[in-house]
Amino acid sequence: MMTATTTDNFLDYEKINKLVNSARPDKKRLLEILTKAEKLNGLSTEEAAQLLAIDDRESINLLLKTAAKVKNEIYGKRMVLFAPLYAGNHCTNNCLYCGFRAANKDIHRIKLNMDQIREDTESLIREGHKRVLLLSGESGHYPLSYTMDAIEAVYSAEVNGAKIRRINVEIAPLDVDDFKTLKTANIGTYTCFQETYDPELYKVYHPTGKKSDYNYRLNVMHRAMEAGIDDVGIGVLFGLADHKYEVIALMEHAAELERHFGCGPHTVSVPRLEPAPGSAISQEVPFPVSDDEFRKIISIIRIAMPYTGIILSTRESVEIRNELFEYGVSQVSAGSRTTPGGYSLSGEKENKQFSLGDHRSLEEVISNLTDSGFIPSFCTGCYRKGRVGNDFMDLAKPGLIKKFCMPNGLVSYGEYLLDFAPGELREKGFKLIESIIENIESESVKEMILKSVNEVKSGKRDIYL
Repeated sequence: MMTATTTDNFLDYEKINKLVNSARPDKKRLLEILTKAEKLNGLSTEEAAQLLAIDDRESINLLLKTAAKVKNEIYGKRMVLFAPLYAGNHCTNNCLYCGFRAANKDIHRIKLNMDQIREDTESLIREGHKRVLLLSGESGHYPLSYTMDAIEAVYSAEVNGAKIRRINVEIAPLDVDDFKTLKTANIGTYTCFQETYDPELYKVYHPTGKKSDYNYRLNVMHRAMEAGIDDVGIGVLFGLADHKYEVIALMEHAAELERHFGCGPHTVSVPRLEPAPGSAISQEVPFPVSDDEFRKIISIIRIAMPYTGIILSTRESVEIRNELFEYGVSQVSAGSRTTPGGYSLSGEKENKQFSLGDHRSLEEVISNLTDSGFIPSFCTGCYRKGRVGNDFMDLAKPGLIKKFCMPNGLVSYGEYLLDFAPGELREKGFKLIESIIENIESESVKEMILKSVNEVKSGKRDIYL
């Protein structure tokens, strides 16, 4: 295993810039690429770059159709749900697109204590959440010891026997030794966005603070994986640079992790720049990404890296979120607040990092997913069964992970329906579960799921394969 240092830069910018200008493929070449994608073997950056160049409706529709097929083959109809929990918004960085940036004097800075973190967590538990993404600003207010205590506080919160079962973490980059410490906290995925892979624009958007060190951030996943973090999540903030450049660079980043560690990113996040308090550039996006371009981005990432989970936040509108669920998104936040204490503290609702496009509650999101035939999933089975890192990829790449995702999703949904859903949602939710079970071809799998669902109905909880 090779080790990256804080000064290494593995991206070939000449190659990326060349691929940005790739020619649109003709019909024959397009079909060749999409046929390859349907075999679940992924795509090269060169092939993905060609798809980024298509602009006619017929070709785009073929791309979307292929992405939907690939997503269904890998993950089926399940949609994982989670909520972000902001522990604090102090930050020494001055990222020009962020409401938490140091130069923004118009927001109230807050750091949650452990009791407040538990209260926020309890609010999420009462909604039915089982998965949390823990976040904080980059500041001396949030040393690693604070994060470790915050993780413990989230896990310790309990409401009528219900608890959070998995915490993913999105905090500032760490050194290898600190990542080793973080690993002991029983986290799921460690997530960190490069924001933009364009090194010159990165300097513009990150003028001061630790985050201004482009290479240190670029190599964060090398350090995390060297430290033994099994699952990592990468992403960019679309709107800061040419979206073609970002997709190609992101794929090169994923390929680099695969080369070094035999395992690519567990998740890819795809936020678009949205208005943020005190941020001028967020009001007039430097490189706007249209809905049509966004559909292409999601679809291309899905078929180019079929094994990775694609995360979509509540930045997006209800309409575009519902559509993108079909083309590749496999994890989605719901009922989100982007301010510390947003779930439990009065007076903190507007102290946000960025604006939301989807204000639905978790219950409303679940109801809409159910109407569309999706399985709202709270499953944490892979993390807790050790299907992480390379072991997860060995199942995800050939499409075998679905045999765990679908049963675990159905059972966890049944648990939600019994414990949190109102009568109408409970009724239609169990109708969906029964319909999906009825259409399962394998009698042994059908019997196994029926047994688990009946155990949940009898009061048993936290059942997973």
